[in-house]
Amino acid sequence: MSAEAAPAPDALKAQIRDKVAAAGSSFYWAMRLLPPARRDAMFAVYAFCREVDDIADSNASPALKQAGLAVWRTEIKAIFAGAPKTPLGQLLTEIVVRYHLNETDFVAIIDGMQMDAVADIRAPSLAQLDLYCDRVASAVGRLSVRIFGVDSAGGDRVAAHLGRALQLTNILRDLVEDGERGRLYLPKEYLVKNGIHTTEPMRVLGDPALTLVCRDLADTAETHFAEAERAMRACPRRPMRPAAVMRAVYSALLTRLRDQGWRDLAAPVSVPGSTKLWLALRYGLM
Repeated sequence: MSAEAAPAPDALKAQIRDKVAAAGSSFYWAMRLLPPARRDAMFAVYAFCREVDDIADSNASPALKQAGLAVWRTEIKAIFAGAPKTPLGQLLTEIVVRYHLNETDFVAIIDGMQMDAVADIRAPSLAQLDLYCDRVASAVGRLSVRIFGVDSAGGDRVAAHLGRALQLTNILRDLVEDGERGRLYLPKEYLVKNGIHTTEPMRVLGDPALTLVCRDLADTAETHFAEAERAMRACPRRPMRPAAVMRAVYSALLTRLRDQGWRDLAAPVSVPGSTKLWLALRYGLM
């Protein structure tokens, strides 16, 4: 969002709110459980994530992508110095102060996007994949739990495990979309274990052993879901309701992916909107 013709803060909040609602994502239903101020704060963080993600996923050259991310690195420094240059930065400055958010988490998100921007990720090691998940997902979780109202080691444990579980589930859902971009997030160790020695995305997706690789990664995701649920039980229940919805929706998505077995990658796999609504209502009443 450019500084030219900058909308008033309330108008910008409404624009962001409309974009999130139009996306129809699980995130939208989960965040509706928050009080309005916290919900708008989460939507602003979402808008920041979309900005840097769009840069990393664009068709621009690696140099231009890195330049775009560098602009946001500068803006994050400006936000924490109290001198933002963009309308979204101004919103984030207020949120950073109110909810005691950490600069390192915003920087980590940009670092994760830079991993995608420098070169297409193909068959990372398990350690590299874990670092990527921490940056692009668990760092978002660390910002989120503070906005929810949980500023504790327990909240950070939820962020660490739930972020990884959600990101691994996304990877297992988006194999074709990522492959068409030249990316392959399936870890090299799991490929080799199951007899796949190429890292060319579309060849991997056509290999009969793909299902075995995906099952291994799904097992890893389920371990993180279980650890996230355990960590949630040590946190205040009410502030954690949005996280509980996200866990429930994505766990259901992972189950559907397992049932489909990664045999027909062209068949979309998702959780129906009615199920998302039911889960939001269920956790909203807890």
